[in-house]
Amino acid sequence: MAYFLDLFTPETWAAFRESGATTSGFRERQRNQAAKIKAGDIFLCYVVRLSRWAGALEVASTSFTDSTPIFSNPDPFVVRLKVIPKIILDLEQAIPILEPEVWSRLSFTRDIERGAVGWAQHASLRSSLKQVSEIDGSAIEGLLKAQNMEKRLYEFTAQDRQRLGHKASIRAENRAVYVEVPISNEDSLINEGDLEIDEIRESHRMQASLARVGAEMGFRIWIPKSDRQKILQQITEDLHPSFLSILPLNYDETTLKTIEQIDVIWLKGRSMARAFEVEHTTAVYSGLLRMADLLALQPNMDIRLHIVAPDDKREKVLREIKRPVFSLLDRGPLYESCSYVSYEGLREIAKIEHLSHMSDSIMEEFEEFAQDE
Repeated sequence: MAYFLDLFTPETWAAFRESGATTSGFRERQRNQAAKIKAGDIFLCYVVRLSRWAGALEVASTSFTDSTPIFSNPDPFVVRLKVIPKIILDLEQAIPILEPEVWSRLSFTRDIERGAVGWAQHASLRSSLKQVSEIDGSAIEGLLKAQNMEKRLYEFTAQDRQRLGHKASIRAENRAVYVEVPISNEDSLINEGDLEIDEIRESHRMQASLARVGAEMGFRIWIPKSDRQKILQQITEDLHPSFLSILPLNYDETTLKTIEQIDVIWLKGRSMARAFEVEHTTAVYSGLLRMADLLALQPNMDIRLHIVAPDDKREKVLREIKRPVFSLLDRGPLYESCSYVSYEGLREIAKIEHLSHMSDSIMEEFEEFAQDE
């Protein structure tokens, strides 16, 4: 028996329970991880946005594919496993991980400042099917068993209620999508001239780091003309031949002008593999708008999109990407195509030795999608 993390949003937790709590689902990109799960393993259910432990499920089957709607319609969680619910808690009875006795008990949180910026990323609580150690798994299961008996009430804070209350499901042609209208006083756009010089320089360092990682992996690199010189100054000369001065793409002029402004693009041959926007403004709109423009112009484009931003802007990015303007694109919501990568995650990737022998799939270990939020 092994323990694994099973992430839910408040919405998918409700849908899971309404469907009978007998099937847990994961995304297509998690198929290989799901195939390793065995009957008898335990899923520890963690509700994101509220940061609460809500249940324990015993796996009762191997993984299989089923698109029958459970969590939404159409349902993206098509890689599924049958489960037997051992403990199922209401959200107001689910155990907050920030409770001191919980935080200090778990090996993946006890050495992190409680509630510090980016703590969930450092604790690896951003992706389902992460294996949890037997010691931590037993501790969480024990806490859940005790709470299932006690039924202690953990009242929602004002922040909890805000996180529960500003999402909505909108019907768009052939599918339901989630949109979010953020409640925030940070919604005004700011100019780069209003930013601290150090903040701008840090964004350029991140842009250069993305370019270097891609070049070392064997990709050709596009940097906008306005940034190219200052980025090349941070790149060793042996990698300079990887940088393009002209995009080898066959798109209409409007699409090309949009692509040319993207902060970093990794290309294989004449195809774009990954595109990155380094977002350092408080409003975090510019990168999201550019990615949305690209998909609106080319809805059939096959490309991985990423917003790279500091840890303290993580929640802002994942909130803004669910605005209606981004969620109602013809090809589907932007949050399904574009992920968030933290500055810290990028730094970890950049430290990896022998990147020339690595696949760009390493990005998947450090990216987060808002729908998993």
